[in-house]
Amino acid sequence: MSAAKGKKVAIIGVPLGYGAGQVGSELGVEAMRTSQGRGKLLTEHIAELGYAVRDLGNIDVVKPGRIAEETENPKYLNEMIETFEIMSPKIKGILDDGAIPVILGGDHAIAIGTFSGIASYFHAKSEDVGLIWFDAHADINTPETSPSGNIHGMPLAVLLGKGNEKLVNLGGFAPKLKPEFCAHVGGRDLDEGERRHVLELGLRDNFFTMSDIDKRGMLACVKDAIAIASRASGGYAVTFDVDMIDPRFAPGSGTLVRGGATYREAHLALEVIAEHGGMRSFEIVEVNPLLDQANITVELGCELILSALGKTIL
Repeated sequence: MSAAKGKKVAIIGVPLGYGAGQVGSELGVEAMRTSQGRGKLLTEHIAELGYAVRDLGNIDVVKPGRIAEETENPKYLNEMIETFEIMSPKIKGILDDGAIPVILGGDHAIAIGTFSGIASYFHAKSEDVGLIWFDAHADINTPETSPSGNIHGMPLAVLLGKGNEKLVNLGGFAPKLKPEFCAHVGGRDLDEGERRHVLELGLRDNFFTMSDIDKRGMLACVKDAIAIASRASGGYAVTFDVDMIDPRFAPGSGTLVRGGATYREAHLALEVIAEHGGMRSFEIVEVNPLLDQANITVELGCELILSALGKTIL
């Protein structure tokens, strides 16, 4: 019998792309939703794993009716907050229903709203929730350290209680994530301010860079990341930026950095997470069809979701 038998999955899209400097990630939602890998839709593949699956459509994203000024920092702050205030209760509602949210992004700014909803659910139960963050970048900038003002470079800082006060206090409590329950995997492109934040928050041992992965292997690093995030009483969420993977295997993303994980390393990481159990939600972000080649990044995004939900080779 499948380990997924009797479990529920709810797919929800967040087509928000204006947190990034490069347009197109907002199109990743429908691209993954409608992709037909091996002739089947994502929902059909998830159902084959044994889950009862529903597609709840997309979050209503508040769209800016303007172009942000170069000096604006953070950019599109009010529109972001309005969207996050719509988003967060939706994610909490999925958990209230006993389902695993599978969140299709969108740029990585959405993690502020999605994880706020997850944290709110566990906060109401007097529990903490952990987070494993897969990304080439630390995403731990604040307005004071951000070179661009783009919010997709700030979400992890916000969740840890650093940065713009309105973002930090979304939902009425902060931080959403305690540093001791946070693990970051795949980093290889950090700003100087981000390095400082990692050290100030005592997170160096929770950051598994590509150098660490080179030295120790993906399996060892992911097992350690799971151990960190699993210390939280409520389990842990996973958010996966496809730029964590080397551009040879995932060219369709807006902030590519050479030297990332291989196709198999990425799948291994999520297969190990599925084997361990305890994952409360899965989010995939920064899939940009405008930059993709032969749809391989879109299809990879769908494949990674399935690995996270327990698909195995045999």
